[in-house]
Amino acid sequence: MPLLNIVVMLILVGVALYLINRFIPMASSIKSILNIFVVVVVCVWLLQAVGLWGNVTSFRLAK
Repeated sequence: MPLLNIVVMLILVGVALYLINRFIPMASSIKSILNIFVVVVVCVWLLQAVGLWGNVTSFRLAK
């Protein structure tokens, strides 16, 4: 995936999350859960986009 596409997607997700946090009224605990969920999803997507997700899922701690 080209670097420009990754940067544009990160900017779009950031702006969308900012707009949701700023203009949609909700409890702070729900905002925190939403923020954590979005960050985890974006991190997984970013790892998949750069091709590192296979290394994460195939990592083994024990024999």
